[in-house]
Amino acid sequence: MKILIELPSWLGDTVMATPAIENLINNFNDASFTLVGSMVAIEAIKDHPRVAGTYVLSNSYISLFKIPKELGRFDIFFSFRGSIRAKLLKLIVRSSRKFQFDKGIYNEGHQVEKYNDFINKSINKKFNPGRLVLYSRSKIDKKEKKILGINPGASYGSAKRWYPKEFAEVISALADKYDIIIFGGPEEQKSANEIEQSLKKKGIKNFQNLASMTSIPELISKIKNLDLFITGDSGPMHIAAAFQIPTISIFGPTRIQKTSQWLNNKNMIIKKDMKCRPCMKRTCPLGHHNCMKLIKASDVLEAEEKIA
Repeated sequence: MKILIELPSWLGDTVMATPAIENLINNFNDASFTLVGSMVAIEAIKDHPRVAGTYVLSNSYISLFKIPKELGRFDIFFSFRGSIRAKLLKLIVRSSRKFQFDKGIYNEGHQVEKYNDFINKSINKKFNPGRLVLYSRSKIDKKEKKILGINPGASYGSAKRWYPKEFAEVISALADKYDIIIFGGPEEQKSANEIEQSLKKKGIKNFQNLASMTSIPELISKIKNLDLFITGDSGPMHIAAAFQIPTISIFGPTRIQKTSQWLNNKNMIIKKDMKCRPCMKRTCPLGHHNCMKLIKASDVLEAEEKIA
């Protein structure tokens, strides 16, 4: 049996889909699995031992029509996306059975539960969602000092991002206790550089700024090796959950009950209770951004004392 899976587009959503994918893989023991999706999605889970092949989707609509010829025929197709483009892909994929995620139907609970409910309904099962699952070929490095990871970015929008000045204060207070790695993609490079400049002014040298310098497999490998991770609601936050890394998650405009770390008992969430949150907006619609602005370095440092 051949099964084709279209992954979610975003890194975090892809990681949150892994319990549902594991249930699929365990249900179809003898099947061959092929993955299609964005580059970041494919890079995140391409090392799964049951994955026979991968196909990175181009942003071009025209490229979709090449897929049937290049991939061939499948027995079952599952899509974890419900966009117009994903519906077109479902239409042209050659498969006997096709199932597609619909966020209008699966709109209750954590995102992990939504994806798992979609799979259960598709194959008429009652699987429970297990832990997030990521495979990394790297081994845990031996180290003389604990490592703190800092992730100042969030792909959804600026409203989810805490302030570089506050991150720098946290790092300054913890630099004697940890070596520090600053993570981030191209969009976070500016924030990461601001943190770096602030640390240099404070005379702190035991840090690496890896923003925009790691591949997804390298990012997974680095996070896997951390002793503590401080991050906003982001894809790397879910990578940390997959490896049970102690994590301090800073939440602003997004829904904690839907996108917080899944089954990581070593997680502490920092938030401010406000009438306007969670607004789920990319930028603050009220212009004050108090859901993040009111969170201070002292809040994070207090959490570190409890979780360390």
